[in-house]
Amino acid sequence: MKNLAIRLKNQPGALARMGEILGDAHVSLEGGGVFVHKNEGVAHFLVEDAKKGKKALESKGIEVMAISNVLIQKLRQDIPGQLGKICRLMEKNGVNILVQYSDHNNQLILVVDNYEKGSIISQNWSKGIYE
Repeated sequence: MKNLAIRLKNQPGALARMGEILGDAHVSLEGGGVFVHKNEGVAHFLVEDAKKGKKALESKGIEVMAISNVLIQKLRQDIPGQLGKICRLMEKNGVNILVQYSDHNNQLILVVDNYEKGSIISQNWSKGIYE
């Protein structure tokens, strides 16, 4: 899985067009979101085939700003504070979180500035190592 960072116009129908293009290319969105910042749409979506998605979008004039590796982590929903704890652990290890959202399986999706280091932290978290 990869994160597609997509620039969208801040106008009605921009997200619909993006979704239709990806759908026509058989690229499924597995999680993500869209935000408007400084009058510009910024979308981050989790996809299986990022290259195919990028090609489809760019062929229709939609800019893909980046394709990024993601960390996928299942947090314990029965324990409050899980997001804060894993984010603090990233911070303590010098890993900056660039994007955070959830996928359709209620898993935490993170795009970080140091994937290798973040991946080790995420793997340790899965093993119950929280340091």
